[in-house]
Parts: sequence; C-alpha cells; structure tokens
Amino acid sequence: MVRRVALIDSGCGLLPTAGWLRHLRPDLALDLYLDPEGMPWGSKPSDWIVDRVVSTGRLAVARGADAIVVPCNTASVTAVVPLRAALEPDHPVVATVPAVKPAGATGLPFAVWATERTTASEYQADLLEQFAAPGQADSVACPGLATAVEHADAAAVRDAIALAAARTPARARSVVLGCTHYPLVVDDILAALPPGTGLHDSSRAVAGQALRRLGIPEDPEAEPAEVRVHLGGEEGALPAAALAYPIGRALARGGRIARPELPATDESGRGTDPDTAEQPALRGV
Repeated sequence: MVRRVALIDSGCGLLPTAGWLRHLRPDLALDLYLDPEGMPWGSKPSDWIVDRVVSTGRLAVARGADAIVVPCNTASVTAVVPLRAALEPDHPVVATVPAVKPAGATGLPFAVWATERTTASEYQADLLEQFAAPGQADSVACPGLATAVEHADAAAVRDAIALAAARTPARARSVVLGCTHYPLVVDDILAALPPGTGLHDSSRAVAGQALRRLGIPEDPEAEPAEVRVHLGGEEGALPAAALAYPIGRALARGGRIARPELPATDESGRGTDPDTAEQPALRGV
C-alpha cells in the first residue's frame, strides 16, 4: 500500500522538506499544498492562518493523506496545535522548528536568520532560551528575503542576503536558517558569509520525523510514487518560481531526488538518528 504525506505551506518554503522526503523515501506519495492566493502567511492574523491550515489539513486527509507535515515556521507556531487537535491520533502532524538545538549544542556563537515577525516573536525567544546558552546566539531579521526567494528574484535575494550578512556579528561561527525558504538559496548565503561559516537547517530532520511518525525506515532506492500539486485546493503544477530551484525541478520531474539536488547544510549529511534529529518539543508546538 502506498503511503501518502501532505505538506502544507503558503509557497516554495515546502520544497526543501518535500525534497528530503522524496530523497529518503521516494515511494511515499507526496501532496504539495500551496496557497498562491493567500500568501504570504506571515502578514496574516493568527485566526486566519489557523483556519487556512486546519481546513487544508482536513482536505488533505479527505484526499488520502496518512500524515501532515507543516514546513513553515509561521504556520507551525500558529496553527499546529489546533491542527493536531483536529487530525491526531489517526493522522500524525509534524511541525517545523528551526535548528537551534544542534547550533546550541556546538557551544559556539551562532546567529539565527529569520523573518522580521519570527525574529520578534516569543516563539524564537523561547527556542533560544531552551537550547542556547546565555549570550551564545544573535537574532538577525532578514527583511524581504523570504519574499525574494518565493518569487525567485535573484537580484532581490542577493540584496536581502547582503543586508542580513552585514547585520550578522563577526563572532558567529554558524547561522541557523530560521525560515523554510532560506535553504533554497544556501549557495548565495554561504557566498555572503565568512569562509567556514556553518549553516543549520531543519528540513532533513522534519522529513526524518515524518518517517518515524509513520513507522517506516529510510529507503532511497524504493520505486518512486506520484507527486501531486494543489494550488488553493485545486490540482495544478508547481509555479514557475519553484522551478527556478533544483529541488522544484526534481519534484516536477517525478523520479528520485539525488543528494546533490538538496541543500548543503551542516545537518544534511547526518543520519536520521531519533536521539539527534528529532524535532525538539518547543512549548506549544
């Protein structure tokens, strides 16, 4: 029996996690739910986001999803609790939490790049309080970066990254990618940071957690299942901007996804060990 996983986000931020799921277990059928009419979600009221995510989750289950993944920080902190109340235990719900835990575990100074809303949120402050030592982390707002990535606007991406890099303290030995859009432009980010700076991204860990919640192991050689795209609830094709990225093109192609097509970050080469890769239990998420 083919198992089906639905990923819910407003736009291209779901691509890295979808790519990792496709790489680790290609025989999982994937349903990619994007919301071109409602995006971006970060500027919307919380009640609106909850209604959008929960209604999409119910639709995904009605269309055969066995599990739901929310590869979006805003949606995770805002809507995952009511989404779980609506769908679990029959349908596991996996949230996204930025990779502060592995960055904190290094014992070295690091920065967290995120949207302005997330940077100012109690959510991020709570995460840093739990997993970083006092004074270890610096929060860096990245205005315009997620929007530039969403529209595959290369010039705007470079400008937003340059601003974020200029705001990043020189002492930072690594950067946590605190928005699911950012892994799509890791090469540009690394080019703007001092040589040797590490990047921490949670998309692989989220994919691994989804497999564990389904009770299935990794099997990259499995025969690929289908990938369906849903735009505002209607089946369609990935937007042109998504196809600007290797992961987007690979998902549209429909076969297996090779490792070089995925973002290169400090977490990307690690096995999905339940003791290290599982998403931390951030309060309320």
